[in-house]
Amino acid sequence: MNLLLFHTREYTTGDSIRVDGERARHLVQRGAQPGDCLRVGEIDGLLGEGTIRSMTGDSVTLSVQLERQPPQKLPLAFVVALPRPKMLRRILRTVAEFGVPELHLVNSYRVEKSYWQTPVLEPDTLRSYLLQGLAQGVDTVLPAVHCHRRFKPWVEDELPALLDGRRGLLAHPGDHPACPHKLTENTLVCVGPEGGFTDYEVEKLRATGCETVSLGARILRVENAVTALLGRMA
Repeated sequence: MNLLLFHTREYTTGDSIRVDGERARHLVQRGAQPGDCLRVGEIDGLLGEGTIRSMTGDSVTLSVQLERQPPQKLPLAFVVALPRPKMLRRILRTVAEFGVPELHLVNSYRVEKSYWQTPVLEPDTLRSYLLQGLAQGVDTVLPAVHCHRRFKPWVEDELPALLDGRRGLLAHPGDHPACPHKLTENTLVCVGPEGGFTDYEVEKLRATGCETVSLGARILRVENAVTALLGRMA
């Protein structure tokens, strides 16, 4: 845990907070002691330093001083065809870790209907994986996550507004121009499911304004494509 994240409701008095549960157990297990200082951040707020004042078996009290803004987010909206739950958990952590401000999970012909029933999409569970990514990347601002269960209405009715003021890129296997390195403008990037978007879906995305780009000759798993894209663009 590179950053101890806390909620405003965990303030006790003045500049003191009390954390419990997994975060407290983690501090105990790593051998933290009263007087130790560590990085802390208020969720959707500032970063700073915390000093441990007291510890029990299941809670830790710290005094905190917050004075730094969180790191700047990427100028990016990331669109991913909903993957299987195990992969989704990793992707949620990854997008938060890299500083993606906006994630859109979309349907596709190759997305199994059962994926939309996963408990990972429950708000509290989804939030927990995003927080893990923020703690790793030393950030406090949660990405916004949007779910779109019907491809055609999304691509026709919502994608045009998302592309307003943004460059649209579709990462898709094939002989296409290379995906750009480093973002220099507001961008929207689409990644398909295992096996890629269907030809119909590709044409719909292109017709709406997305340029098709390549990550190279190899066909990557979705989670690896997401990481490769963000590694290029961050």
